[in-house]
Amino acid sequence: MSIYLSRETLGSLPDNVSRPQYKYNDLEPGIIHIGYGNFHRAHQSLYMDDLFNKGLDLDWAIVGSGVRPHDSKIRETLQKQDFLTTVVELQPGENTARVTSPIVDFLPVEKGNSSLVNALSSPWARIVSLTITEGGYFIDPATGEFDQECPEIIVDAENPNQPISVFGALVLGLKQRRKAGVPPFTLMSCDNLPGNGDVTKKVVVGAANMIDPDLARWIEGEVAFPNGMVDRITPATTERERDKLLKNFGIEDKWPVFCEPFRQWVLEDHFPMGRPALEEVGVTFTDKVSAFELMKIRILNGGHATIAYPAALLDIHFVHDAMSNDLIKRFLEKVEMEEIIPLIPPVPETDLMGYFKLIQERFSNPDICDTIPRLCQDGSNRQPKFILPSIRDRLNLGLDVRGLALEIALWCRYCYGESKSGKSIILEDNNSEKLRKTSLEARGNPLVFLGMEEIFGDLGEHHVFRERFSDALDSIWSDGVEKTMESYLLF
Repeated sequence: MSIYLSRETLGSLPDNVSRPQYKYNDLEPGIIHIGYGNFHRAHQSLYMDDLFNKGLDLDWAIVGSGVRPHDSKIRETLQKQDFLTTVVELQPGENTARVTSPIVDFLPVEKGNSSLVNALSSPWARIVSLTITEGGYFIDPATGEFDQECPEIIVDAENPNQPISVFGALVLGLKQRRKAGVPPFTLMSCDNLPGNGDVTKKVVVGAANMIDPDLARWIEGEVAFPNGMVDRITPATTERERDKLLKNFGIEDKWPVFCEPFRQWVLEDHFPMGRPALEEVGVTFTDKVSAFELMKIRILNGGHATIAYPAALLDIHFVHDAMSNDLIKRFLEKVEMEEIIPLIPPVPETDLMGYFKLIQERFSNPDICDTIPRLCQDGSNRQPKFILPSIRDRLNLGLDVRGLALEIALWCRYCYGESKSGKSIILEDNNSEKLRKTSLEARGNPLVFLGMEEIFGDLGEHHVFRERFSDALDSIWSDGVEKTMESYLLF
């Protein structure tokens, strides 16, 4: 017998399922979250649920929101189950489930985003948080600067009272708060970006400057943008996860979240409008966020990229299966140990080698069933953030980039759209058409790929990088993926 998830059925849940220890009616909103997807519900929402279960800060409940058509589907699904979410933590052989309830509403997703703007203008909204993916920030990957040529930004600049983008809505909400004499909210990015607060500030100020330079100066001087590091491996939800939840726990949840047991959140303590006492539930507040952030982005996210493309080319679907492949495992270890980790500055109270060992264990967890296609998607946004900075740092120090250049070559071969066995690969990337076209040309002329300045910038002109990449790609096409990787491992 299954139990359809709702507030009415909370008391009927199996004994092995944890449930909220607080009442929905006791909650008051304090946070607007834009991008209410799986990661948010496995991370920020869970920390808030922990806090509310302690009876603390019940006036910091979350109002969900979004601006994409997909967000409307999430809203509709969660609304039918009273905004409850089942979170399953995938400890091998010891999966646990809990139902969370930190959200009190989900704003309608509509043209012009009037409901979102009205909420952003409201005094109760003291923190606005974001999980809009790395590619959602209108940043030029090559320069790291705000890209004012993005179509959505241009539309918002021409129609500022009917914004279509997240940042257009944020600018209008801040404008209305300023006009009404309401102090600005704190804007907190929860995306995997180096200096995510600084990036968010750059985009919001840039978007505002295209509309009202005086408003832009006010935002730059008055709005807080704390940097933060977030971490938890959270696969996409499919019928497999829904069926597993029903079978193992008897719960019918249309959008459950499955995730690894590990989670981490490191934040700058810069919240002029106040904040919940997240330190009570394991969040680290420090002025050294950048150290944690760089460690995570380069070792974990860079590690994901390192295993993703060879695994995809070898028709491996799950991340844990990739880690069971000796060739891929050794490739990851060599690239990390020789080219990534040595350039990472010290991190407070953290052993870098121990952290990498933990990363390997997390990647190898068979219960997570994280997929290689998920890691491969959006490479044109992820590679400039996760891999290229390590390449640039090494080249600036006169060091070799043989392994990292091979990673880029494997990505290029992946963009060709066909695995080693001839299986078709679908590129999930906003730049998929150009990537595919350029990778086809690169088969005969590797340097064409590095010529994509919007991705590589001037890095594609560095003679060492060009040589290593060309050699690697030529070898992949002539000798194959496996033999090329084996040759690299002999150095």
